[in-house]
Amino acid sequence: MPSTAPELPVIRLLCVEDREDDVELIAFALERSDPAHQYLLAHVDDAKGFTAALDNEVDAILCDYNLPKFSPYAALKILAERNSTVPLIVVTQAIGEEAAVNVLRHGASDHVTKDKLGTLPQVVARVMSDRRRKLEQERLTIELDAAYRRLKKLSTRLVAAQERERTLISRELHDVLGQTLTGMVIHLHAARKAADPQATANFTDTAMQMAQEAVQQVKTLSFSLRPAQLDLLGLEAAIRSALQRLADPAGMRVTMTTRGTEPDELSETASVAVRLVQEAVTNTLRHAGASRIWVRVNFLPADRIALVIADNGKGFDKADILDGQFSEKNLGLYGMIERTELAGGRLAIRTRPGAGVIIRALL
Repeated sequence: MPSTAPELPVIRLLCVEDREDDVELIAFALERSDPAHQYLLAHVDDAKGFTAALDNEVDAILCDYNLPKFSPYAALKILAERNSTVPLIVVTQAIGEEAAVNVLRHGASDHVTKDKLGTLPQVVARVMSDRRRKLEQERLTIELDAAYRRLKKLSTRLVAAQERERTLISRELHDVLGQTLTGMVIHLHAARKAADPQATANFTDTAMQMAQEAVQQVKTLSFSLRPAQLDLLGLEAAIRSALQRLADPAGMRVTMTTRGTEPDELSETASVAVRLVQEAVTNTLRHAGASRIWVRVNFLPADRIALVIADNGKGFDKADILDGQFSEKNLGLYGMIERTELAGGRLAIRTRPGAGVIIRALL
């Protein structure tokens, strides 16, 4: 069976020359000096042909210095106007030092005299390498700039999220716990002023009942901030406890499953996982009209946590609810998205009217 020769790496060159003999000479020199590559040369000799040739893939340009219809300076100008990074090498019979320096200042990558075409493959390889390095630096600069903008935006959203969190806690303290404590104080004052022992006892009993309610409210608020079970019993127990607190009073049927092995030491994202489940289930109870909720927790390598929270409720129009503007109707959903992103994760919501909601989060 005949052996098949391996295909050589291809280098595409645009040769700007007015003499066919010189183009053939350059091709021969490249083939002889660098048999490890296959050089494909396209030949043009004027501005129109040069501009048209740039629409094709070109690795480097070889341009004669003395042309009747064109020049390296005109070629460099066209490259600049097109924001092209293709390197241009001046290839000529002879060039003075002043002319060589001038053309390099205008943007040429290098120059080679035609009596030294044996060095052309090395020059082509170097300018192509320089171009790749420059493009990589530009790409990294763009990515770094984009990352900086994302970080700046994320920092702004972090401050906003913290303020919303504080507002919610403040409202909870004022509207719920504050009113309970105020009522307790009123009943204690009434008990002190009452002349009838039975009335005093009644006022005192009511105050004690309110004190117990206040304790329960503090526990509930504390659990919503960070469940004690998370540090004592782990993430699975904390999520089950949260589901029990939220779903049982509403008579909601909840199915929870886990996959993988929970690590002995939980990362900081574990508390985020609990909060996401709390928010998702709360939204379902308030708005979905669902009869069932499914929660799945996957413990993945490298301390990652995957959550899936689904319901069989009425769903919603995702584009309408998540319209880019914060409002009462989407505050919870945007809070979940922000909380996940601030923890370095990502969250996806899949829903449509009448089809329930599926929330997937990777932390």
